[in-house]
Amino acid sequence: MEGLGDSKLKHGSETMKNNEDSHSGPAWNLAELLERVDNDQELLRDLLNIFKEDFPPTMRSLESAVAAEDLKNAARLGHTLKGMLSSLGGVRTAAAAARLEVIATAGETASLKGALDALKCEAASLLPELEAYMAEVRH
Repeated sequence: MEGLGDSKLKHGSETMKNNEDSHSGPAWNLAELLERVDNDQELLRDLLNIFKEDFPPTMRSLESAVAAEDLKNAARLGHTLKGMLSSLGGVRTAAAAARLEVIATAGETASLKGALDALKCEAASLLPELEAYMAEVRH
């Protein structure tokens, strides 16, 4: 019988495969995000500024949780990051956060560090795109 963890790992593998398939695409879907905020540039800047403040401490907390093999907090923080990134159109990075959440929820401590490294790699692609956009729209 397939357990809940097995099901989540399978889903996580599919998420990761989709993530790998889309790795060549843009790290950020600006068009989707602009549509979501009804082309309100000021609102978008505000959302990006909030993200810029919240993302680094959340990532630091996640790194600490992974280092301590604190699966409950790693799963919670992965979920938080997945939502934060999804709402901003950071599709690939959100998928990496989802994968980490699934791995932590399933109790796969052996895979946790690799999932964190993948998330950091995706974030390293996403953050410069966000910064460049913010620099373009500053008045």
